[in-house]
Amino acid sequence: MSNNGHFGLDGAVAIVTGGGSGIGRAIAELFATQGARVHILDCDREHSEQTACVIRERGGSAVAHVCDVSIREQVQAVVDEITQHEQVGILVNNAGIAHVGKLEDTTEQDFERIFHVNVKGIYNGMAVCVGHMKANGGGIILNMASIAGSAGISDRFAYSMSKGAVLAMTYSVARDYISYNIRCNCISPARVYTPFVDGFIHKNYPGREGEMFKKLSQAQPIGRMAEPREVASLALFLCSQESAFITGVDYPIDGGFLNVR
Repeated sequence: MSNNGHFGLDGAVAIVTGGGSGIGRAIAELFATQGARVHILDCDREHSEQTACVIRERGGSAVAHVCDVSIREQVQAVVDEITQHEQVGILVNNAGIAHVGKLEDTTEQDFERIFHVNVKGIYNGMAVCVGHMKANGGGIILNMASIAGSAGISDRFAYSMSKGAVLAMTYSVARDYISYNIRCNCISPARVYTPFVDGFIHKNYPGREGEMFKKLSQAQPIGRMAEPREVASLALFLCSQESAFITGVDYPIDGGFLNVR
């Protein structure tokens, strides 16, 4: 499958972490339609293989890998396997987990779990891939942050901490590697409607699902949650040559949450 128009990724090799479901799946599928060969890294074997299968059935190119991004050795092994035969040009660090709770409600174990996936996981991906990108003359890194990293959101202490770290890492890598033709940006979504949201509401607000879905939707001034495909479209732009002059930037995609009140 290839695309010769705007935002084409013909011949690009892209790694998408957390690509088995939600936003990551939408990104993997869209990148494949634009001609990229996509490597899906996900800790859920069934989800990653299902996504890769759907992409191939549609004529795209995708390979599924089981990988816990919080474990450096696993990330290293997968990237080493890929780079034996291909040059990785795009890394999308999308894998992440959530946590509900204020400072006093966040145990040390909660804090460390969020840190290991949302912060160390992105660090691992960038640290393992950046050397290959330098050797190959450049590359594109896109990290998934959140509006929680730059705005106060109730009951999201640990999650907000982790996404603030993503912002800082993005800015640092963009500055340190610009001379190597490596661009690094991040996306900060507001709430995005995925199957995760339904599970999240059911787990944390049993019996109040309808009420909480409406409340979470209306938290965005635009009146709804984002769709995964909308975040994927922004990711495509930032990983295409149409954005070649952009690095070190955080892109909110938030339905007006930050600035329209």
